[in-house]
Amino acid sequence: MILEHDFTLTVPQIRASIERISAVLGTTYFSGDEIIRYAELMQVYSGAMREVSTKLENLDEEFHVRNFHNPIHHMECRLKSIESTIDKLKRKHLPINCDSIEYELTDIAGIRVICNYIDDVYNVAQTLAAQSDITVLRTKDYIAKPKPNGYRSLHLIVQVPVFLSTGPRLTAVEVQLRTIAMDYWASLEHRLRYKNDIDESRKLAHAQELLDCAHDLADIEQRMQHIHQDLG
Repeated sequence: MILEHDFTLTVPQIRASIERISAVLGTTYFSGDEIIRYAELMQVYSGAMREVSTKLENLDEEFHVRNFHNPIHHMECRLKSIESTIDKLKRKHLPINCDSIEYELTDIAGIRVICNYIDDVYNVAQTLAAQSDITVLRTKDYIAKPKPNGYRSLHLIVQVPVFLSTGPRLTAVEVQLRTIAMDYWASLEHRLRYKNDIDESRKLAHAQELLDCAHDLADIEQRMQHIHQDLG
């Protein structure tokens, strides 16, 4: 199952969003032909996201036919918002224009793949990477080596051709693969990280408890996977 939103934005909608952001921040971002190019870029990223998500759906169905098991519980697709894109370009000290977006950022299009078991994460990632028109640009394995706060997930940056009237366009998509347990842990940690109305001591206490939970969940997932494997 894919959970996604309507990513088709018209030029007037994008122009209105950029004007609103520019007014709030007191700086003009994008204008004229850059707005049209931005809209075209988003259409390409949306197409790349659909290409990869379709491949993942097909792989999930094949796993089910061959093994009577669906490795993918569900998927979530998203395009980075204009606000988030501008913020990231600022943090990376990059010019705020379409060239920076196209050539410097690799996470404009993103797919989160929620799997049932840890083995499913690696099997899906390996099978996706083996597709003839998929190129893996970067891999970060936070399952084998979790982040210090306890975060676990497998991150891939893949490149896929999007076929346009002008020919194929190689486009990057970020794919995050994690189990159900990793996902609900990450959701709670994200909520804590951006919770600004609690004092720092409570944040630190909850962060430590979440780290303990991450260790417990990792142990429980391994035990459940062993049961799953033993049942065949």
